[in-house]
Amino acid sequence: MFSGISGKYDFANHFLSGGVDLYWRRRLVNAVRRHNPTNVADLATGSGDVALTLRKRLPLECTIAGLDFCEPMLEVARQKQASRSLSGELTFSFGDCMDLPLESDSVDAVTIAFGLRNFEDRHRGLCEMRRVLRPGKGALFVLEFTQPDAWLKPVYGPYLKYVLPHLARLSTGDKAAYDYLAGSIEAFPDKASLTAELEAAGFTNVQAIGLTGSIVALHIARA
Repeated sequence: MFSGISGKYDFANHFLSGGVDLYWRRRLVNAVRRHNPTNVADLATGSGDVALTLRKRLPLECTIAGLDFCEPMLEVARQKQASRSLSGELTFSFGDCMDLPLESDSVDAVTIAFGLRNFEDRHRGLCEMRRVLRPGKGALFVLEFTQPDAWLKPVYGPYLKYVLPHLARLSTGDKAAYDYLAGSIEAFPDKASLTAELEAAGFTNVQAIGLTGSIVALHIARA
């Protein structure tokens, strides 16, 4: 599915969110900066927006690895990297979140933006993230759709179900991919439930920050 929309993925994100996705990712990156990591793994990196922004905003000595298992999306990320003058280490490579190609206790920060929702086995994926993070130092940053505040539900539900897939067809030519998107958002846990899942995977000090009427939430958790 992501292979089929890789070339139009960035435009669709900006178009369908009215550009608010840029703000959401900026909030994620700012939270990572405050953590002051020496290395970051950006999982489900897709077209690389988060990893590229991290590279721009973090110190040169911080190394960043973008991992994804969709090669066409990784190719888009590499093309974007090649077109920009960025200093510091940044790599984009194949990586399955169910079996990360990273050493245990080796990473200061793991980020994932709008990818956790697509996991085949969410608990297994969260445990993998916990495995690679340094105990005491490591932190996980999850940016993901969640269940909106009550006042927004009467508008947001119909938008997801009826409006978004048709706008997606106009912007990408692939309505089915965004039918999936709407369904995956509706089925995803709310902030409290995802907090409980993070704790069940071994994370502590979990924060859940709702953004834009809790359309999206930023979860921050310590390893």
